[in-house]
Amino acid sequence: MPAAKPIVLYVDADACPVKQEVYRVAERFVLRGTVLKVVVVSNSPIAIPRAEFIERIVVGAGMDEADNVIAERAKQGDVVITADVPLAARAVKAGAEVIAPNGRPFTEDAIGMALATRNLMSDLRSAGEITSGPKPFAAQDRSRFLSGLDAALTRLTRAGFGQAE
Repeated sequence: MPAAKPIVLYVDADACPVKQEVYRVAERFVLRGTVLKVVVVSNSPIAIPRAEFIERIVVGAGMDEADNVIAERAKQGDVVITADVPLAARAVKAGAEVIAPNGRPFTEDAIGMALATRNLMSDLRSAGEITSGPKPFAAQDRSRFLSGLDAALTRLTRAGFGQAE
């Protein structure tokens, strides 16, 4: 019998407001028999629940260190949780499912526009333009995130990922 293709959830964790939600959803899928691992990547130690399916990776404080670790590992059948648009673009290119903490999925069709918007806003800020920044994180964002993560994991399990041997 072929080996199981585990689903790996990579969490870009330093400023992630939905880590607890990731742990709860992942635990629910693990209890159902899904072969799944959560990898929490951060620049500084972050408390994580004690569970066999959760791993913490602490990287150096350099620019994009956590992003590089996630981008190098993410592949088809994995899920990346990040608000970082360049990391999302790299993960989408690798074939991973990518979800922002507000529940917005990053897809091949939409990633180009997301990168262009990010770059435009960055250029405007560099030129001295005052921009409003992101909206505050709301309960609706958390709800959309939970729905999006559940849907992504369900799609992957139906595609054969995370199945026990």
